[in-house]
Amino acid sequence: MSMVYPRSFSHIGLSVTDLDAAVKFYAEVMGWYLIMAPTTISEDNSAIGVMCTDVFGAGWGSFRIAHLSTGDRIGVEIFEFRNAVKPENNFEYWKTGIFHFCVQDPDVEGLAAKIVAAGGKQRMPVREYFPGEKPYRMVYMEDPFGNILEIYSHSYELTYSAGAYEQATPPQS
Repeated sequence: MSMVYPRSFSHIGLSVTDLDAAVKFYAEVMGWYLIMAPTTISEDNSAIGVMCTDVFGAGWGSFRIAHLSTGDRIGVEIFEFRNAVKPENNFEYWKTGIFHFCVQDPDVEGLAAKIVAAGGKQRMPVREYFPGEKPYRMVYMEDPFGNILEIYSHSYELTYSAGAYEQATPPQS
């Protein structure tokens, strides 16, 4: 029997219709590091070409890709496929699959404003999880390419752990 342990998150892949604009958006608005500039990958017998044929099947032709990294070392692969289409509504949360990713910034409102100024959308007002009790805020956004992202003011584990920010009761003597 193999040991079960929590795996680390490595990266996420996003599809966009304009790779250069997406790299600019994520580098300038989110501050992510560009670790591999936009590159064209072609269907051929190279190691990466063969790997992509394994994933996409024969006949994919070529695509463009760039690699970025968040401040906490999570990779973000951004793909621009031939004939890429931005859906009219990319918020089909009821369908199986990943419907959003989340970033953390204590200035939720400031980052939301930057995303809107760069061509994205704010999908809801900024909301508090525990109004008057804990300082956790969140908002759903959309990048300029139709990808849904959420902003949290605090880390995931603090937001969902019951004891965070509770007043400690000193032991009675």
